[in-house]
Amino acid sequence: MMEKKVLLLSDAKSFMVDAITNNLTGAGFEVVWSIPSVNEISRMEDRPSMILMYLGAYVEEISEVLVYLKDMVIEEEKKLFLIGSEDELGIVKQSIPEHAITGIMSRPLNVKELVALMEKAAKAIEQEQEKKHILVVDDDPVMLRTIKSWLSERYQVTMVNSGMNAITFLGKNRPDLILLDYEMPVCSGPQALEMIRSESATSSIPVMFLTAKGDRESVTKVLTLKPEGYLLKTMAPSDIIATLDDFFEKQKLKKTLR
Repeated sequence: MMEKKVLLLSDAKSFMVDAITNNLTGAGFEVVWSIPSVNEISRMEDRPSMILMYLGAYVEEISEVLVYLKDMVIEEEKKLFLIGSEDELGIVKQSIPEHAITGIMSRPLNVKELVALMEKAAKAIEQEQEKKHILVVDDDPVMLRTIKSWLSERYQVTMVNSGMNAITFLGKNRPDLILLDYEMPVCSGPQALEMIRSESATSSIPVMFLTAKGDRESVTKVLTLKPEGYLLKTMAPSDIIATLDDFFEKQKLKKTLR
C-alpha cells in the first residue's frame, strides 16, 4: 500500500500552511505538522518518508536543524521538498546539498502543482519499497558508492560505513540481505556478524561477505563463518547482480515450498 504521509515543517501555522495541509489531506495524504526543532523531530518514532519544509526568514536561525535534516535525509533516505524564496533556498543549500533535495518550489506557490509533485514522489517511494532491501557495510566510501550505483536499479540499497553503524541501523530496520565487508577497522566483518547473530531480532537476516581476497586460504577463512555466501570486490557488476538475483530466487523458492 502506498505510503502517503508527509512531515510538514514551518515556524508557525499560517493561511498558506493550512492551505497546503488541507489540499494534501484532500488528496489522501496524512500530514504531520511540526516546528523545525531537533527535539521535536527526533522524538518522532515513525518519521514519514517525505518531508515538506515551508521556509521563511526563520531559516537564518536554524543552522543546527538544517544539519540534522541533512543527516536524516541522507542516512534514512528521506525525500525532502522545499518551498521558499531564492534567498531562503540559498541559506538552506549552505547546509543541505542539492543532491539531497528531491524537489523545490518557489513562492507564490501553486498548491495543485505541489500536490501533483507529492503524488509522484509517493508513487516512486512505493515502487522503491517493493524492491528487495540490501544493507551494504564497508568502511571505504568509494566502494559504497560504487556498489550502490551497480545495485540501485534492481534493489533498494542502504549504505553504512562501519560495523557499529550497521548494528545501530538494524536496531530499527530489517533488510532482506546484508553485504558485509570482511576487513574493517575497529569492528571487523566477523565481529559484526557475531553481533548480528547474537540478537534474536537480527539473527535470521542473511549475510554475505564482501572481500578483496580471492585466494583459497582467504576464502576458506570467510566460509568457516558460514555466511550465505561471499562476493569478491573484483567481480564484474553483472556477476554480482546475477549472484544476488540467484540468491533471492532461491529464497523465494524456499518460501514457496514451505
